[in-house]
Amino acid sequence: MFLLTERPSLYLASKSPRRQELLRQIGVEFEELKLREGIGRRRDVLETPRKDESPLDYVKRIARTKAAVGWHRMGRRQLTPRPVLAADTEVVLDGGVLGKPEDSASAIEMLERLSGGSHEVITAVAIRWNAQIALAVSASRVSLRALNRDEIERYVASGEPFDKAGGYAIQGRAALFIRRLEGSYSGVMGLPLYETAEILAKIGYHVI
Repeated sequence: MFLLTERPSLYLASKSPRRQELLRQIGVEFEELKLREGIGRRRDVLETPRKDESPLDYVKRIARTKAAVGWHRMGRRQLTPRPVLAADTEVVLDGGVLGKPEDSASAIEMLERLSGGSHEVITAVAIRWNAQIALAVSASRVSLRALNRDEIERYVASGEPFDKAGGYAIQGRAALFIRRLEGSYSGVMGLPLYETAEILAKIGYHVI
């Protein structure tokens, strides 16, 4: 057991506005801890599945790695020690991870593949505190109505699909496409709040 003696502020090892919004929603104080992710620079975390790695194992590994790298960065920058929270979200279709679209063409292709069917969204959330890493996973099933090419192109032109796993944002305009959701809305959005509260409680940080 690794408990905090008082309610702390966290470091969030993510630049995602969605994750920041969700933490604020439940009243968790945090500071963004930036990892290197920019094009042309060496990335702190290489987000590429390994050979024969299942989507679930991949998402869990990336979340753990982000939390561990964030903890290391905190130490190197001589920041005040605080828990480091990280997460990874992936859209899984036919047993494979779709990732994020690189351009308009790949966004259109992803949405055409998702159109009219169901897919899985897996989010792993990890928190590093001292030598311990607590991890939780949320898996949801999302069904999209059939989309025609014209509305896919209009949606892609809005810019919303970029930097989104699977090329859509459930909290944005793509809400119009969601026919059914089985699981966690916040998990699909990028940070499952139920699971996040659970692992925070493990280190003595009780949200309520």
